Amino acid sequence: MHDLSIGALRAGFSAGSFTPRDAIEAVLTRIAAWQAATPPLGGLWHLEPEMARQEADLATKRWRDNRPIGALEGIPATVKELIATQGVAVPQGSAATTLVPARADSPVAARLREAGALIFARTTVPDIGMLSSGVSSFHELTRNPWNLAANPGGSSAGAAAAAAAGYGPVHIGTDIGGSVRLPAAWTGLVGFKPSQGRIPIDPYYLGRCAGPMARCVEDAAEIMAVITRPDRRDATSLPYQAIDWAQPITSVAGLRIGVMMEAGCGMALEAPVAEAVERAARLFEAHGARLVPVGPILDRSLLHGCDVFWRARAWGELSRLSPEARARVLPAILAWARTGADVSGVEAVRGMSGSFTLRQRGAALFDGLDAVISPVTPNVSFPAEWSSPLDDPANRPFEHIAYTLPWNFTEQPAICLNAGFGPGFDGRTMPIGVQIVTDRFEDLKAMQLARWFERHGDAAVTSWPEPGM
Repeated sequence: MHDLSIGALRAGFSAGSFTPRDAIEAVLTRIAAWQAATPPLGGLWHLEPEMARQEADLATKRWRDNRPIGALEGIPATVKELIATQGVAVPQGSAATTLVPARADSPVAARLREAGALIFARTTVPDIGMLSSGVSSFHELTRNPWNLAANPGGSSAGAAAAAAAGYGPVHIGTDIGGSVRLPAAWTGLVGFKPSQGRIPIDPYYLGRCAGPMARCVEDAAEIMAVITRPDRRDATSLPYQAIDWAQPITSVAGLRIGVMMEAGCGMALEAPVAEAVERAARLFEAHGARLVPVGPILDRSLLHGCDVFWRARAWGELSRLSPEARARVLPAILAWARTGADVSGVEAVRGMSGSFTLRQRGAALFDGLDAVISPVTPNVSFPAEWSSPLDDPANRPFEHIAYTLPWNFTEQPAICLNAGFGPGFDGRTMPIGVQIVTDRFEDLKAMQLARWFERHGDAAVTSWPEPGM
């Protein structure tokens, strides 16, 4: 039951074949099995089994009375711990954080609850959400279910681990440079970063989005229908649109699809990733789409500018802590952020202004294109204990995000799907992601192309990892 989609769970609840209490018990049993593995999977913060059981019993009664309160009534769900839930602290993955219970649900959590979802846990992140890794000074190490020696990526590390491990169908991450799509790629998931403002978020920030992380496009679409509903707390949110996220497309014939194999900077693209993305592009071509090779919109100077700005921003936050608290921050993050003390205001502004250059280049790129296909990650996998794919955040912190970062600043929708499998750092077979990007505000098109690829290709995951495999 832990493997069932939203639609399958809902159908079972409606028919009386099983109940929300049965579903949450299946998930809790699954969690216990993964935590009993050697080493344990990790990935969860503030697991609330008794509260989940109580809420599941209420949902069970509503289903029996034929009165479900929403589309996710009784469906198990997690949210990234950076997404506030009332009464639960937001540690930001850091032992330096003072734990203060959140006063209210954030917009995403509020929408899930209104739809009847059972938020039974929050999922782990690295310190201040600034690593593509499951390493944290506060949480236990989060590992990749496909290979417990491998990293799930991040910063939505726990969300990726939970979704791939079978902790129910609904998981929400956040993404400011790839933090939904990168871990989705490394764990075989669908990870969707929508247009900026499509999903109301609090706190909001330049490039920061929430997005679903799920095992299939159908579930991602179901989640989008709920969490895109309006919330005035996000002053950057888009006007609400009642989009039919399940609406399919019947053909890709005639579409012009850019193929971006070069990121412009960063880590070299590993051959298995390149081959998987090229196969994905050829699938579209075989069904009548026209492939157009396109160059990158990111370059070394723009990536460096983002790094400089983010270092200054991070140090601005960490410098407010007492020396004792600051010493509890993950050393890799502290070493990276500390150099922000030497960044001048001019340098910080210059770095941030690169985001407008990316917006210009992104707009120009889509003149005449319907979508762009690219890798998500340059590599197949990396060790669980590493803080990033190069394990050098102080000097080379963002070499792995060159395919994902641009679309946060162009504000365009980008969706990750599994594109196949290849040998990871230790020879174990691991998932490989492909990214589909569409023009700004064309979120439905991105979802439709992802659904088409999932249905017409042969890379959709049909067998998920088991504890002890």
